[in-house]
Amino acid sequence: MIVRRTVLRALGAACALFAALGASGPARAGGTFDAVKQRGHVVCGVNIGVSGFSAPDQQGRWTGLDIDLCRGIAAAMFGDPTRARFVPTSSAQRFTALQSGEVDVLTRNATQTLTRDTALGLNMAGVNFFDGQAFLVRKALGVDHVDKLAGAAICVMPGTTSEQNMADYFRTRGMAFTPVVIENVDELAGVFFSGRCDALSTDASQLAAIRATNAPDPSAFIILPQRISKEPLGPMVRQGDEEWFNLVKWTLSAMIEAEELGITQATVDRLLDSPSPEVARFLGVKPGFGKALGVDERWAYNIIKAVGNYGESFERNLGQGSPIKLERGMNNLWTKGGLVYSLPMR
Repeated sequence: MIVRRTVLRALGAACALFAALGASGPARAGGTFDAVKQRGHVVCGVNIGVSGFSAPDQQGRWTGLDIDLCRGIAAAMFGDPTRARFVPTSSAQRFTALQSGEVDVLTRNATQTLTRDTALGLNMAGVNFFDGQAFLVRKALGVDHVDKLAGAAICVMPGTTSEQNMADYFRTRGMAFTPVVIENVDELAGVFFSGRCDALSTDASQLAAIRATNAPDPSAFIILPQRISKEPLGPMVRQGDEEWFNLVKWTLSAMIEAEELGITQATVDRLLDSPSPEVARFLGVKPGFGKALGVDERWAYNIIKAVGNYGESFERNLGQGSPIKLERGMNNLWTKGGLVYSLPMR
């Protein structure tokens, strides 16, 4: 009996020790955080070339909403946005590149879905663009509704939610169509504008970018007003990388929080002396957030100094300051009728 009690006490002590160790800090499974820190730069999987999201400019410098997010992650981690490397990935290759460790994070237009979040072993780290699938057609076609595309040849990229959404939509309505499947965005656009497809279908924002940058005459093409899906787009990381997941998630949230607080690239230095406790905590004047994430206390300051807040990034890359000129719409702040808001930073 004495031996039995001794064993039980030992087991109880071991369980208590295990629980204490588990509660002493964040899980360290995966090791991406440490690997990135040791390597000295972050590797982001990006789109091969979608204007406004991720595409090289005439000087070969990558620009776009997703590129800003990648540079923001580098700024949070190292205090230096130039410590970001970009690996172009196709829609069919992107998840394999992340799973295999070729890239540390996907900062490209990837939709959050159940299977991607479970069966593929990936985690979504937030939404940086709310979108929906639409159709681009020639005005001369005389089509004003998706349901009038029965029998049409439609250009689409393989391995995307767009391909499945379109098949489901047409099948449900008993409509026939011919998919023209091409992996490369520029090639797909070229096939459509050459007249081999009656319509081109993908996320509405991507259609706007393709029309603005690839169409011989953008005014000759319209995006049909109907949306056949919800497409919450955002960064993805591997499951089991909790520390890295946290940094990516809170980098995006910090860009949104800065817009909510009215902190811009131009005002961030001046606001280091702000009397607001909320601003002081956000900018690291009052410490705590950086330690929780395992980075410098001025991690959020470094992000905004490097790439600006979410609204600045949107306007520069997709909004009125860009060739695409998208309205904020769903991607406006929640205080302005949109869906975008920061997770509470406290």
